Amino acid sequence: MFKFFNKDNEGHSHINFADLDGVPLKEGDIVVSLRYDLGRCKVIRTPQGYEYESEESGKKVHWLKMVDAATKNQKVRKI
Repeated sequence: MFKFFNKDNEGHSHINFADLDGVPLKEGDIVVSLRYDLGRCKVIRTPQGYEYESEESGKKVHWLKMVDAATKNQKVRKI
């Protein structure tokens, strides 16, 4: 059968943990979210993986929900 997605060790198909401009992200970084009206967020590590925690509302969003389909980078900008 056809193999449409090449998966890395974590089972995700070559998704980068980098901001929209390609700047790598790590735990503790401050970013501005371009989705979900989160505003300014902090990158945190949880048992489920990386999440963005909004400094304004406290809402948390898993990093896989922030993937930009065109670039495979995150829909955030590092400050």
